[in-house]
Amino acid sequence: MLSNVQKSFRPLSSNLTMVRGLHKSALDVIERPAPEETVTSSFGRFIQGVQPSHLSPKVIQRSKRMVLDSMGVGLLGSTTEVFDLALQHCQHMYAPDDISFVYGRNGTKLSPTLAAFVNGVAVHSMDFDDTWHPATHPSGAVLPALLAISDMLPKNSKPRGVDLLLAFNVGIEIQGRLLRFSNEARNIPKRFHPPTVVGTMGSAAACARLLSLDPTQCSNALAIAASLSGAPMANAATQSKPLHIGNASRLGLEAALLASRGLEASPLILDAVPGVAGFSAFYEDYAPQPLPSPEEVEMHSFLLEEQDMAFKRFPAHLGMHWVADAAATVHKALMDLPIRSISPNMVQDILLRVPHSKYINRPYPESEHQARHSFQFNACTALLDGEVTVQSFQNEAVLRPELYELLSRVRVEHPQDNPANFNRMYAEVEVTLVSGDVFRGRCDTFYGHWRNPLSEESLKKKFRNNAGAVLTPDRVDALVQAVDELEYLDDCTPLLTPLQ
Repeated sequence: MLSNVQKSFRPLSSNLTMVRGLHKSALDVIERPAPEETVTSSFGRFIQGVQPSHLSPKVIQRSKRMVLDSMGVGLLGSTTEVFDLALQHCQHMYAPDDISFVYGRNGTKLSPTLAAFVNGVAVHSMDFDDTWHPATHPSGAVLPALLAISDMLPKNSKPRGVDLLLAFNVGIEIQGRLLRFSNEARNIPKRFHPPTVVGTMGSAAACARLLSLDPTQCSNALAIAASLSGAPMANAATQSKPLHIGNASRLGLEAALLASRGLEASPLILDAVPGVAGFSAFYEDYAPQPLPSPEEVEMHSFLLEEQDMAFKRFPAHLGMHWVADAAATVHKALMDLPIRSISPNMVQDILLRVPHSKYINRPYPESEHQARHSFQFNACTALLDGEVTVQSFQNEAVLRPELYELLSRVRVEHPQDNPANFNRMYAEVEVTLVSGDVFRGRCDTFYGHWRNPLSEESLKKKFRNNAGAVLTPDRVDALVQAVDELEYLDDCTPLLTPLQ
């Protein structure tokens, strides 16, 4: 089976182009704009036409940080129960396929699409992956699919490091462009989980680029991906949420593979067509604009050039980082008192001033996934411990009695000037002691936010801690070196080998 797959995709070139008959009627010609006049076709031309030379040094550096962080959280995520369940499902329900590696499982390989799925699940299994604005988790939807393709290809056809990096940036760029066509998308979501919408599209675009599809096939890949997109926010804070990232990665790859075989889809999927919902089905105020081809402008500017990425210091919903930092400020002030530890008996009242977002307002979380999406839990954990860490979400920490005592003292307010928007929100924590003393902490921009990004030292320390949970130190070092040199690698084998 491997040889058949490899034969289909051996050349990362125009040999992938499928010859298809033209099925146009007079009605098509009258009602349908010429492909070059549509938003959808402009995206297809961009995906096919952008070149490594369009990547600025800043974009290269920022995207390499994303690659390193995503691999680290994926490796750590391979230790979780939800990853085990997803992997067992794939191994038991599908025929064995020894093609693409699986995070944290030496000697275990799956088909490329299933590897993209389980590795995507691993990346989001602890909600530890990067976040952008408008809100989405961009890397986990793209990188697992690209690594699966790279592992699938024979040794003499492995993509260069710079080709992998370009495809990755194409996947990130497409997500950002689609999100910026909607004001609704700028706020914390209420209906669809963004990675299941733009993430699937980004994965399709990245895979189409790495497979060297032509502009029409690239457009078709996006349109096919749109039919495979969308998951409701109701599954946030459950074990099903990590499936969202896994499916985005897998289904985007499948969309690109189907497009490479000649499967067609709507040529107007990204356009605003009155009376017909395309991508606008996901965002009611969707107002698309064409994406200029690189040859049409002097230098394409990637969105990553303008706005950096947020990298999390602990595995929880991004909004938790504001409230945890504010509460940690209060903890520090309390520890300056002549006391050895903070006891719930000291505390009369805890007031949180946070944005209104129902799915992360969870007064009494009962599982690690609920705890990762609870303003109350993260504030009280930081009050008790001075920080929130990976260990904070283990069962014994989530269910400890002193934490639940503190939770019973929490009130929540939603100030009008505090929107549910990762670029504008803040968090305040006000603690009133039984003595009557009041302590306040506020966070406007936490360490790790795109306005205050993690230093190179902090990012690599996070990676080493995460990857070191499953890899030997020499493999961790090899991955750091491979990412550092990614744009210079003749092929991506040095990146793949330590992960095997």
